[in-house]
Amino acid sequence: MKTILLCCLFISSIFANEYYAKLEPLESYQIKSSVLGKVIFSNEEIEGKNSNNSLIVEIDSKVNQIDLEQSRNKLNFLNEMILIETNNYNRLNKVSSKSEFEKDTQKLKIINLKSTKSDLIMKIENLKDTIKNKKLIEESNYIFNIAVKKGDYVNAGTLLYEAKDLSKAKVEIFVPILEIDDIKNKSIYIDGKKSDVKINKIYDIADSTHISAYKVELILENTKTFSRLVKIEFK
Repeated sequence: MKTILLCCLFISSIFANEYYAKLEPLESYQIKSSVLGKVIFSNEEIEGKNSNNSLIVEIDSKVNQIDLEQSRNKLNFLNEMILIETNNYNRLNKVSSKSEFEKDTQKLKIINLKSTKSDLIMKIENLKDTIKNKKLIEESNYIFNIAVKKGDYVNAGTLLYEAKDLSKAKVEIFVPILEIDDIKNKSIYIDGKKSDVKINKIYDIADSTHISAYKVELILENTKTFSRLVKIEFK
């Protein structure tokens, strides 16, 4: 029994710092709609490819564009009105025969116009933001999945597409808490070869599933093949 126990302990110590994990993209994104509207373009041809500054999904913004144009016109009219009423107030203020009530009434008219202008400026900015959010362009990420088609009607929170950052790879392993300090100063071997990879992050709160281990994150450069298993050793 002693021989078997010693053998088991020896095998455990050999493989204590050896792990297998899957190479994952550096980041994965779920792009959800922040607006309501009908999908007028869905770039299904880009699915499974790098985006290269491509339009991925566009939601109809015709009504918003008209509203924006009319709101800008209203803003111009308001500016003219404020200028006219301000000039009127300045002239009125110089006339000694005019009562304070008349002067205050004219001043209040200007204040109300300026308040309306502030509300209109806010509306214009919101419209610009809405229009921008209806045209989704990806610069460089890999388009993993497009969840909507042309003609679909989406609400705020509807998943539009999924994208992944393939510029680097991320590996996550779970290391027993008692071994964390031991691996910090060791070299990292990937598939049996010594690498320049360093520990990127150690989550020093035990995982809910791996209750006696900390999650350790490694970042790998120049990865060409994702979603494959790699062997990670600390020596």
